[in-house]
Amino acid sequence: MYLWSCGPLYLVYLWFTGQGGISLTSLCCAKTVLGLCLVSFGFLEVFYVLVERSAEIHQHMVFLLSPVIRSLTMVRRGREGGREGCRDTPTHAPGSGFFTDAMRFIAFFVYFSLQLTQLILSCFSDQRPSTDTHTYRKNPCPVEDASFLSKMLFWWFGGLVIRGYRTPLQAEDLWCLREEDSSDCIIADLEIDWARECTKLQQKEECSLSGCRPTGPKLTEQTQLLKKLRQEQNSGFCLFRVLARSFGPFFLKGTLFLVFHDAFMFSIPQVLSLLLGFMRDQDSDLWKGFMFAFLLFLLSSLQSLFNHQYMYSCFTVGMRVKTAVMGLVYRKSLVISSAARQSCTVGEIVNLVSADTQKLMDMVVYFNAVWVAPIEIALCLYFLWQLLGPSALAGIATVILIFPLNGFIAKMRSKLQEVQMCYTDSRIKLMNEILSGIKILKFYAWEQAFLERVLGYREKELNALKRSQVLYSISIASFNSSSFLIAFSMFGVYVVVDDRNILDAQKVFVSMALIHILKTPLSQLPFAMSTTMQAVVSLRRLGKFLCQDELKPDDVDREPYSPDGDGVVIDSGTFGWSKEGPPCLIRINVRVKKGSLVAVVGHVGSGKSSLLSAMLGETEKRSGHVSVKGSVAYVPQQAWIQNATLKDNIVFGQERKESWYHRVVEACALLPDLEILPAGDGTEIGEKGLNLSGGQKQRVSLARAVYRKADVYLLDDPLSAVDAHVGQHIFERVFGSEGLLKDQTRVLVTHGLSFLPQADLILVMVEGEITEMGSYLELMARDGAFAEFIRLFAGNERKERSHRGTRKSVSRLSMTDFSIDLSQEQLISGDMMSSASIQTMEAISDTEDQKQEVLGKLTEVDKANTGRVKLEMYVEYFRTIGLALIIPIVFLYAFQQAASLAYNYWLSVWADDPIINGTQIDTDLKLGVFGALGFAQGVSIFGTTVAISLGGIIASRHLHLDLLNNVLRSPMAFFEVTPSGNLLNRFSKEVDAIDCMIPDGLKMMLGYLFKLLEVCIIVLVAMPFAGVVLLPLTLLYAFIQSFYVATSCQLRRLEAVSRSPIYTHFNETFQGASVIRAFSEQERFTLQANGRIDHNQTAYFPRFVATRWLAVNLEFLGNLLVLAAATLALMGRDTLSPGIVGLAVSHSLQVTGILSWIVRSWTDVENNIVSVERVKEYADTPKEAPWTIEGSMLPLAWPTHGTIELEEFGLQYRKGLDWALKGISLSIQEKEKVGIVGRTGAGKSSLALGIFRILEAAKGDIYIDGINIAQIGLHELRSRITIIPQDPVLFSGSLRMNLDPFDGYSDEEVWRALELSHLKSFVSGLPDKLNHECSEGGENLSLGQRQLVCLARALLRKTKILVLDEATAAVDLETDNLIQSTIRTQFDDCTVLTIAHRLNTIMDYTRVIVMDRGLITEMDSPSNLISERGQFYLMCREAGLV
Repeated sequence: MYLWSCGPLYLVYLWFTGQGGISLTSLCCAKTVLGLCLVSFGFLEVFYVLVERSAEIHQHMVFLLSPVIRSLTMVRRGREGGREGCRDTPTHAPGSGFFTDAMRFIAFFVYFSLQLTQLILSCFSDQRPSTDTHTYRKNPCPVEDASFLSKMLFWWFGGLVIRGYRTPLQAEDLWCLREEDSSDCIIADLEIDWARECTKLQQKEECSLSGCRPTGPKLTEQTQLLKKLRQEQNSGFCLFRVLARSFGPFFLKGTLFLVFHDAFMFSIPQVLSLLLGFMRDQDSDLWKGFMFAFLLFLLSSLQSLFNHQYMYSCFTVGMRVKTAVMGLVYRKSLVISSAARQSCTVGEIVNLVSADTQKLMDMVVYFNAVWVAPIEIALCLYFLWQLLGPSALAGIATVILIFPLNGFIAKMRSKLQEVQMCYTDSRIKLMNEILSGIKILKFYAWEQAFLERVLGYREKELNALKRSQVLYSISIASFNSSSFLIAFSMFGVYVVVDDRNILDAQKVFVSMALIHILKTPLSQLPFAMSTTMQAVVSLRRLGKFLCQDELKPDDVDREPYSPDGDGVVIDSGTFGWSKEGPPCLIRINVRVKKGSLVAVVGHVGSGKSSLLSAMLGETEKRSGHVSVKGSVAYVPQQAWIQNATLKDNIVFGQERKESWYHRVVEACALLPDLEILPAGDGTEIGEKGLNLSGGQKQRVSLARAVYRKADVYLLDDPLSAVDAHVGQHIFERVFGSEGLLKDQTRVLVTHGLSFLPQADLILVMVEGEITEMGSYLELMARDGAFAEFIRLFAGNERKERSHRGTRKSVSRLSMTDFSIDLSQEQLISGDMMSSASIQTMEAISDTEDQKQEVLGKLTEVDKANTGRVKLEMYVEYFRTIGLALIIPIVFLYAFQQAASLAYNYWLSVWADDPIINGTQIDTDLKLGVFGALGFAQGVSIFGTTVAISLGGIIASRHLHLDLLNNVLRSPMAFFEVTPSGNLLNRFSKEVDAIDCMIPDGLKMMLGYLFKLLEVCIIVLVAMPFAGVVLLPLTLLYAFIQSFYVATSCQLRRLEAVSRSPIYTHFNETFQGASVIRAFSEQERFTLQANGRIDHNQTAYFPRFVATRWLAVNLEFLGNLLVLAAATLALMGRDTLSPGIVGLAVSHSLQVTGILSWIVRSWTDVENNIVSVERVKEYADTPKEAPWTIEGSMLPLAWPTHGTIELEEFGLQYRKGLDWALKGISLSIQEKEKVGIVGRTGAGKSSLALGIFRILEAAKGDIYIDGINIAQIGLHELRSRITIIPQDPVLFSGSLRMNLDPFDGYSDEEVWRALELSHLKSFVSGLPDKLNHECSEGGENLSLGQRQLVCLARALLRKTKILVLDEATAAVDLETDNLIQSTIRTQFDDCTVLTIAHRLNTIMDYTRVIVMDRGLITEMDSPSNLISERGQFYLMCREAGLV
């Protein structure tokens, strides 16, 4: 019947999928031959019936129809079996007449043997045809070709477990993702569906608010607020609807497995009732008892199989939901508007794709419990009514009382979780900024201030978690005690209402079996409700992000390239960074002719960068029209560099054309840098260009744009960070009339006046408006503000141009950031290679290319340990909890289980109590003892859950603090080689696992382990012979568990390791989104993101299948225990009482569920303890010297004079390398102004690094005011001296916090510093003034304004020693002049060291130090050095100063 009913559906499936082909293998041939034999037997039977029983056919057609249908079925069976594997093969039981004839008897057994052989062969699937595209995939997932039986029992997974047991798994061992699980397949339709849903939501919001006619600005704000609130509430539901439409059908298939599971689950108590009835009836045939025992085993096994098929379906859906959400979030981050970016930081996005996606995955697993659990509860109560009558209503009343309590708790926990997630977002966001600006924190000694900020968020986060866990403990205690409370109320009412109500073994233990079934939905329901509420919060958060305003593509009319007309046109344009705020550009009218060079000039903050952003469509267009013809290339003011090779950064996804590539590299003055870098253009560049100087980053960014061969170039001050002679070289070779871009349209923002005469058009910007426009000569002839400005600074510019413009030495093309010296030395040393990199390169032969590749390696791949988690990790975790909590936890668990054992045994004694005159005696006493034991158990359950939760929070607090301290105390070299994604992964996902997953897993694991111990004790007490079965089952259990754990842990590690690159890529993309959009590279980056997500899922998929594989095997052992207990009870039928048998069998029935939960919880703990391992990884990495030294006698006012003495000071980047500084001796007096010059690699930057102890001395000492700096704490040193770095870094928070994170200065002092740094007027004009909120990285301030904030920091600290690195590259000439005069006046009584890039800035200094190859070659006043005609004289002559 099964085959005939499913046949049409299968044929339709084959017709539409075309997957009916089967390879002609030996297995297929064997099946075919056997099928033909069975068909032959069938037709022989038809022939026999027609010949021998023709008379009976007329009366009973069944004699003919039966063999005919069977024969036809065999024909169909042979075709349809295919790779679908095992089906129910029909067997033929012959009539009694067959046994009279020996031939018929033999024929039956031959026929049966053939059928059995066919059944076994059908358990193995056929191979796909060789023409199938699937066969060409590398390492395909075996589930795609697995047979039906293999899929049901997860046999297809066994190969990976065996491989993982023999040797630790590597990423190459993992299977490819199935096509239906890949990002491309999942996101394609989902993205369209989500866009459609968003459009509907926006239309709905507009319709709902269209009736509101604002009468004033206040009402408008209220309307906007109302719109945002409504949108947030609806967006989560819309996202759920989209996900449900995409994954709902597969999820419903899993739900069907759950229905079958429940059917088998409720059949078991009925069979138990029959078994106990059999035990009471001494006259029943023994075979019936064995049949009932076997039925219990069979139903338990089927229940287990269908349960794990359901879980497999749920986790598969969860995995697909994770892929979908990550894909949507990534795509959204590429199109999010500038205003929305202010509220959505990288940290928040990382949290969305880690914590929030995990909440959605949890919801998928437990969502069905929300509606299935009430049905299961209703069925349990119905069967209990049948046993106990109206007394079952007492159980219903108990359930009704428990539900509102837990509903209230779930609602409270949902609110707390929202609060907790808010603090988590803030913490991750801050950590991301700390990692991005770690160099500044170290220079300013601000680590402690930011550490306290992080810990402040962390403490609030843990407080919310603690309150949530206490509420959860009440919920768990009420639900875990629910089985006792229901039993107590029902049995109590049952015996109290009528003395003749007898509690015999059948009533008690069938009721208890039903109550234990009831316990599962009751215990799952709070978790399901909690998980669902958390998922609702996460859906709302995700929906809110996904519904953020996007950049409007139609703001800029992108037209195809044509040689005629204007390249860029803006007509009557008004633009803002947000819809509500003031406009950043007003009345903009620009027409840029094809092939022309347009220069944009103006003061800091005048709107120059905003103008380019408007041309790119990055701003909110409020009015006007913008059109751009042809492709666009963009160079941002702050270079965005990928963590990739230098070559990949330049080529940027395009095909490499060698001749053009070399022309671009030469024109952008990168050839000298390629000679310096250890692997040339194959050198890996760190995140955000960590191992490049500011000038190099800008030139790479420019080379990327030039290589693109675009039609329109938008260049945002690309020459600010390079030396003047390099700038001149680039201008001539790239932008000028003979440059590579001479025929392209170029819009150049610049502060360099020397380039303006060569511009075809100059736009002068003041406060967001173009005040003057024309060629250089036209503007000078008008004699306006521009001409006045030019005359004022012409002399200065000529001097600037002369000293910078004529240097020819290519070896000095980049001397802009002292990080270059550190990074180059380390790169050359090869010290940056990670252990993971070394492992992956064991097989590499020593060819030159491969050596170059090794040299070019910089960042460490996030590495996975191998083997099982070491015992030390568990010890470390429990050590942080402390014995003071561990001992009470163990005691409470033991007491809890002892109470449970006692009241269960008490029930069996009660059930065996003799019946006297139709009643049982002392029922009140028995009920009282039962109630007391159950109440004691409930109290201990609450105690254990609270204790474990508090212990988990204590451990989590310590581990997070250790991680934070270890990271912040690491030297700069650590951050250069460790991608931020690796660290963010630790602070987000791993810390989240330690916060929640480990304590929850421990609660479950310990609870069920003690419960299993209780069951074993009960079975052994009832039937001592059960020990013969229990011992081998325990050993087999331990063997299978240990066999599996190595694979499981390694899969967890591989999954965690492959997660870090996702976060790194998200981080990198979010920061460079404007560049990616400008170059129209969204598709390529999306494909990269898909690849990283899929790589992560290849480890996640086998990880959750491993748990199912283990559970199916172990639960089969549990079912064997049920069979053993029932069989032994039957064998001891004469000696065992029904009460003891009921107690033993009903508890053994729980073993399957207990083992399932032990597997799940044990695996969770084992897998999540890997998080502790990964968090502790950074404990052993090298650390800096102590921040402070106890008992330090350092004077509070030190240094009072500012003298610096170096005695034979030597510096090495690593032992065995050449000296970066070779025994330098130097004395700098107080108030002296010293310039440090030298070519790249001369050691001038190393000298600065040594003074700040970014690098520790290899020999010799440095004394400041007579105190050896090596003998004081790093913070004591770095907080007393000041540096103004080249790269201005700001952190999210108030402007005041960015100036004074320790709150050590008064507001008056802060305002004074702002005034001296020429920021007072700007800050005064801000609505919140000093409390103005800076966005992440200070993106809501211009680069020049950020540089002035750095100057204000130095003015506020006003230390006796100031180190200057080129601090005015990003500001206009007027501001530069003001800054230089401020430094000269305000730091007149300080010792100033300047790493000089512009020689004219140090010509009035007291002394100049010329360095070469780690030695001081010249040192004297500038005038004396020039008169000596040495190296300094040559440098000055190159610069045109002499």
